[in-house]
Amino acid sequence: MIDRNESCTAGQMPMSYFTCLAYILKEWTGVEHIEDYLSYAVYLLWVFFPLIIVFLLPGVILLFIYISIIFVHIYKRKNELKEAYSNDFWDGAKQMLATLWDGHARIWHGYELHGIENIPEGPGLIVFYHGATPVDYIYFMAKLLILQKRTCHVVADHFVFKLPGFKLLLDVLGVMHGPKEECVNTLKKGQLLAISPGGVREALFSDETYVIMWGNRKGFAQVAIDAKVPVIPMFTQNVREGIRTLGGIKIFRSLYEHLRLPVVPMYGGFPVKLRTFIGEPIPYEPNVTAEELTAKAKAAVQSLIDKHQKIPGNVFRALMERFQTRQKED
Repeated sequence: MIDRNESCTAGQMPMSYFTCLAYILKEWTGVEHIEDYLSYAVYLLWVFFPLIIVFLLPGVILLFIYISIIFVHIYKRKNELKEAYSNDFWDGAKQMLATLWDGHARIWHGYELHGIENIPEGPGLIVFYHGATPVDYIYFMAKLLILQKRTCHVVADHFVFKLPGFKLLLDVLGVMHGPKEECVNTLKKGQLLAISPGGVREALFSDETYVIMWGNRKGFAQVAIDAKVPVIPMFTQNVREGIRTLGGIKIFRSLYEHLRLPVVPMYGGFPVKLRTFIGEPIPYEPNVTAEELTAKAKAAVQSLIDKHQKIPGNVFRALMERFQTRQKED
């Protein structure tokens, strides 16, 4: 034990930070043998530190999103006069955001985009499998803007528009609520539009088996038929290994199904290899029904999963693919 007359300051008997902390807390609380409690707390921290990191890493994506939000607000404030006279006011902001997210994608995930030649020059409806977060779509959108100078609108769940501070960023990136008429009009203007028919349910409750969870949703197919555009399937390899959810716990599923509360905990943020694959377009057919087109689109996405994803997904294997790619390039 440390004598009460000893000090933690320089010039006295040298003491470790831990011993000094124990001495100060003992003087403050009067608890005997407090160093034993501290030792146990440090041991628990050491044991659970990896688990803590695993649950904190997904927050990096949220941090990048709020950095993007701050940036677009600064950009808008600095260019208020230009906004009144320019039709491409947000082009500079979009390019900067694309560079930011593409840098994160390449550094953290070694991100690759394959099949971009399958995206038509005109309008098209991109249908994709939804991971635990839409980070792979953000990477795709950034790469598309950098490589082809094109933007892609996307339909998001209503709760996204209620998140604090998100409105301006969503407007800049072309994120939509998704009424059928608005989607059709966007496509008729010659734009690209992306939809994940599985939506939040697929994001939260699909797992490493990559089960497509579209249910009976076929509204996206009717949009493509009404706009007379092709449907383009898209899938990102290892997207479930980057970030996973605890959607297998029944209480979280019940909360979502009854109250529509997307409160499923996420963990991961692992720097796994991500590759986005864009399949061949399903051309517009005037006589096809929404049910038939839905079946074709689902089969096309499933085909990409079967071809490019090992089932069940494995985090360690997905991490090792980063090094396998480097070896091939060397």
